[in-house]
Parts: sequence; C-alpha cells; structure tokens
Amino acid sequence: MEKTQLVFGPYPPSAPTSSLAQDQIFFDSAGGSQALGAVADAIATHFLASNVQLGPTYAAARRARANYDAAFAAAARFLNCRPDQIVFGPSTTQLLRNVSHALDFDDANDDADDAPSSSKRDEIILSAIDHESNIAPWLALAHRLHLRVTWWNPTTSSSSSLLTTLADPSAPATGIAALVSPHPPRLRPPHLHPLRLPAPFPRLRSLGHFFHDPATLEGKLGLAAASYELLQAVPAVVDYLGGPDGPHRRAADANQTAVLRPFLAYLAASPDKFTVYGGTDLHPARLPVVSFSVAGWSSRRVVEEVEKVSNIGIRWGHFYAPRLVGEILGRLEDGLDGIIRVSFAHYNSVEEVERLITVLDSVLSQPAPTSNA
Repeated sequence: MEKTQLVFGPYPPSAPTSSLAQDQIFFDSAGGSQALGAVADAIATHFLASNVQLGPTYAAARRARANYDAAFAAAARFLNCRPDQIVFGPSTTQLLRNVSHALDFDDANDDADDAPSSSKRDEIILSAIDHESNIAPWLALAHRLHLRVTWWNPTTSSSSSLLTTLADPSAPATGIAALVSPHPPRLRPPHLHPLRLPAPFPRLRSLGHFFHDPATLEGKLGLAAASYELLQAVPAVVDYLGGPDGPHRRAADANQTAVLRPFLAYLAASPDKFTVYGGTDLHPARLPVVSFSVAGWSSRRVVEEVEKVSNIGIRWGHFYAPRLVGEILGRLEDGLDGIIRVSFAHYNSVEEVERLITVLDSVLSQPAPTSNA
C-alpha cells in the first residue's frame, strides 16, 4: 500500500533501506517509533570515525567527546533545561531505579527500624495507574528504608486530582511524594532514554565514583550507562523534530489528529462492541494511543486474527501496567489477557488506519470465540 506523503518529507530521509519500506504497518509506536535514516547514519559514523573512549586528547577522542557533549546539548534544547540536568540511561526502569537508590531520606527512618510505620516522617505516594517502572523502585525503597506507602487512585480521568489531594489542608503532611512521570520524555532514537530533574539535587546522593562531578545529574546517576554510540542519535532526532513551534512539530500534530479521527469515530460508533479506555473524544492534548477491548473476544485473539489476514502490527497485554489493567480495569481476571493497544506515529497515514478498520470489521464479523473476553 502506498503511504501518504506527509509534509515532513520522506522518513527516514537518508537510509538506503528504510524499515518503513518493508511490508509492515507499524501501529505500535507507544513502545518506540521506527528510527530515522539520519540516526542509523550517525551511529555508523561513530563506529567508523570516533569509536574510542572519552578522555584522551588525540583527534578521534576529541571527536568522540564533542559528539557526546552535543547529545546532551540537543536533549537540553528539546527538554528546555541545562545539559547538567539530564542523565541518559538504557531504560526508564533503570533510570528510576537509580533515582530511588540515590534519594536521601530523613535519618529518623534509618534509626527507628522497630517503630511503627505510621511514625515515619517520610511518605511515598504511588498510583496503581502508572507503568510498573514508576512503582517497583519506590516499593523497594519503602521496604528498604521502612517508609510509609500511600496508594492513590483517581476518581476521575484527570491526573490533577492527585495534586488536589496533596494540597488539601485536611490531608496528612507529606515529606516526599513520588510524582515521577511513568515515562520520562523519550526522544526515541534506539533504546535510550533521557531523564530530566530540576537542579540543584540536594536530596540525591551520588551513585557515581567519588571523582565524578556531583553537580551534574550525569555525574550522580549516570553510572557510565549512556551508550556512546546511541547518544549519536540524539542530535539527529532533535534536529528532525525542530522546535515546539516549528513546521515539523506542527505537521506531526496535524497528522496525529488526522489518523486518530477516523479510528476514534469507528470505535465510538459501536459502544456495545468496543470499550475504549480513556474515551473517544479527540482534543488537542490527546496522545496518539488508543486502548480498547472487544465484547465477547479475548484481546489476544483479536490481535492474532488481525495478524493472520494483514500486515498490521498492533499489540495486546498489560503493557507493563498490570495494576492498572488488572486491578482497576479488571482485564486480567478470570483468564482475561489485557487490552488491545493501537498507537500511531507521524509517519502513519489515514489510508493505513482505514485499512485497520476494514480488517477489524472483517475479523469481528465472525462469531465471537467461546473463550473469556
């Protein structure tokens, strides 16, 4: 199927063999988008021209250092902060685990191991709606330091309810609240994630070697985990996206709306068949991720049937949020296998979405299987 040419121009722009040229429609961008050709080129150039350790003063090493610094500078532009406020790591899970190990809590928590938990001054507030990467580190920290854990779950679809709860004068005083984004912003080159924290970092102990600069987040939390070769991708991605008001970003927003509109309308037209988690309203803040289930069908079965008759890639499961999908949505009980997730990127087209709708109509026109749904 021929793809619609977006105002972004070709994607990836410089790869001789693009992953998008294969016979596969990618509707799984929430887990990571396809890579730019410029990203592949930058990584290859690193291996060919500057694949050395940082620190020496010979020419290749100076290039390696300059490229390393350029990655932090590009991420800082994208995240509107200083380079020293950023640390890169291989995953959100690892970065948040590092933060949890570095947090410095009141000494009273360490000195009163036999005191009841209600007497501790520090508290961690967690939500079951989060990705597990933003839950497990804090539960481990609470166990290790005997901190009090309070679970908060929303009564509405607005995440601001948590902040409202914390601001309530009648609420218990809270020393520390783990209000970290379930996924720190991902520039999404290959598997590489930046984490930004406000500086200075007075409550973060350094996990790094004693001679590393503790005034930078990289020095405190990096643990040499920022892959030199993958960092080459960051400037390429940021340059491609441009600024928040640039033409590429505006084009991405416009295409996001264009591909979401028909799919949300399709699901909304059959409320007895589809349960859409997060609703079907299309508004400016809506992300291009749609989660739903089908009455009478297991989520796994729907995805497998779509795959049998098409080249469309979608997913089923709990997506590392089993507390949300299981405990709150009830989609992991009695043999259920989670939800279906369809997620778009700016290189997806309306024609591809219409193809998905046609395939779903065909699959779901068959009698529903007798398995749990």
